[in-house]
Amino acid sequence: MQAKILIVEDERDIVELLRYNLQEAGFKTDYVRNGADALQRAIEEPPDLILLDLMLPEVDGLIVCRLLKSDSRTKHVPIVMLTAKREEEDRIRGLEHGADDYIPKPFSPREVVLRVAAVLRRLKVGRETEETQKIRTHGLTIDLDKHQVQTEDETIELTATEFKLLTLFARSPGRVFTREILMDVIWGQEYYGIDRTVDTHVSRLRRKLGDLGRHIETVHGVGYRFREV
Repeated sequence: MQAKILIVEDERDIVELLRYNLQEAGFKTDYVRNGADALQRAIEEPPDLILLDLMLPEVDGLIVCRLLKSDSRTKHVPIVMLTAKREEEDRIRGLEHGADDYIPKPFSPREVVLRVAAVLRRLKVGRETEETQKIRTHGLTIDLDKHQVQTEDETIELTATEFKLLTLFARSPGRVFTREILMDVIWGQEYYGIDRTVDTHVSRLRRKLGDLGRHIETVHGVGYRFREV
């Protein structure tokens, strides 16, 4: 079954470029040209993935992202942001609003197709993980029911916080998590710690994982990600 990609972009030339390359790669496409129509279309006919421009008429792309991710009907639809904005702050804001990936303009159509495929592949792995209650990646087996982490040779003893961190990373390989997102997800919105708290726990987790800890990569100035397989 072909995955359907909803393109939300107000520049007609870019829409046609994306549609052509995505369809050549085997995807179905749909498109709208403003934020209001994006919200309506995504709710009425949820796609498999949304390519979302930030600079949109009527409703800003960041607002569209936040609203879709907070709606039970669309919160599981992955969003890849497209924007001419290159500032680090805009990239971080996009990820904080729930975006699954971020591609700055100008971009290579080939890169967009590959990134879309990668996000959809991660989503499929995540769904399979929820069904099996085990994550197997980079020589690790994370048993969600038993709250246990194993390699081929040993069981790795982790604290509850370290286990939550590792599980979060392993569920979404390649996704960058800011320190703010990690603090919110792991410790909750009511926690008022400092960035160093996250760094300390990640450092301890890496140390306990030994050589496998290298798969938790630092994204300088942003946060952390788990290396894709």
